[in-house]
Amino acid sequence: MSPTPEFAHDHDVRLYQGAQELFPALVEAMDAALSDIQFETYIFDFTGAGSSVGEALARAAQRGVRTHLVVDGVGTGRLPAPWAARLTAAGVQWRVYSPLGRLGLLLPSRWRRLHRKLCVVDGRVLFCGGINVLDDFHDPNHGTLDAPRFDFAVRATGSLVVQASDAMEQLWWRMQAVRDVRKRRLPEALQALRTASAQRHAEQQIGQLRGSGAQVRAALVLRDNVRNRARIEKTYLRAIGSARHEVIIANAYFVPGRKLRKALLMAARRGVRVRLLLQGRYEYFMQYHAARPVYGPLLEAGVEIHEYAPSFLHAKVAVVDAMGDRPWATVGSSNLDPLSLLLAREANVVVEDTAFARDLRQRLVHAMQHAGRRMDPARYAGRPLRQRVLDRLAFGLMRLALWLTGNRY
Repeated sequence: MSPTPEFAHDHDVRLYQGAQELFPALVEAMDAALSDIQFETYIFDFTGAGSSVGEALARAAQRGVRTHLVVDGVGTGRLPAPWAARLTAAGVQWRVYSPLGRLGLLLPSRWRRLHRKLCVVDGRVLFCGGINVLDDFHDPNHGTLDAPRFDFAVRATGSLVVQASDAMEQLWWRMQAVRDVRKRRLPEALQALRTASAQRHAEQQIGQLRGSGAQVRAALVLRDNVRNRARIEKTYLRAIGSARHEVIIANAYFVPGRKLRKALLMAARRGVRVRLLLQGRYEYFMQYHAARPVYGPLLEAGVEIHEYAPSFLHAKVAVVDAMGDRPWATVGSSNLDPLSLLLAREANVVVEDTAFARDLRQRLVHAMQHAGRRMDPARYAGRPLRQRVLDRLAFGLMRLALWLTGNRY
């Protein structure tokens, strides 16, 4: 796969904000499925609205649709027993990606997670974004939320759907092959790999025959630990480096590496208005404190930092020059932090379309103006000593963890 996004003009792309908008569209697509559903998610929580997605998967499998579900071993772990039994009885085939062993996350090899959120229906419709199967008003660690989680996803048709389907099929059969090898079923493992190869070839041929008739220019950008290790980061770097007027980024876990920090600083210094909408509520120690040390140089360069206050911000989106003649936008699963950019499987859709970019921009600007708190550089510089110590401690621990995995950031 090329290190640069493979753009095509044959897409239709729709933006959804929150599970409240996404889940009805997702369920509708799955209820209309004729042949197959491929589904990957980091978190699958069956509380509240999340159950509607589980029910749609079961309905599809019961009527003979091939239904594959992959959840992450940390984000989801084992499915709840009643749901596992229900999905299995309905015919849903499900797998847990990299389940934790006895040592759990103490092993650095277990830090490589499946973080992408993808669903392909009949090889024709793709859903991609940052939204887990998780009710907007429910959090597994914090209970009921007063306001909905802030997040985005897209529904897309066109040639990028085949790329997503191919990546998901490859992962499914590789997981099957690994399972067979561990059980010493080598012939079955070889057959699984052959099936994956044949499926990839078939999907590529089918994709050449499909056209949506739409005209939106878009691309799918995947990150893995083989050939696509830096694709998402490089996509951001190119967009920020070519920005002329404005950069807006909303990101849940914002700890950009040296190259991304430099790109943002250079953009601000050449007169580009750079605005960041970041997590304002304490969720995790590392997520909250490790981000703070990078704020200082950005604020000094004139970058605006707005912290989202009403609920948890989970978005991983960006818009560049939406009001100009070269708009760029991305919606996906990748945070701008080491876990996403260096270790996890991620998926982002990149869109170069004026209407789409301006729609996303309007939503982000509204959130900054009505739900964000702009960080004052003087208040940041004068934060208490205890907080500064915790910030540096978290940042140091993050760098140590990366060193243990053989990564520099």
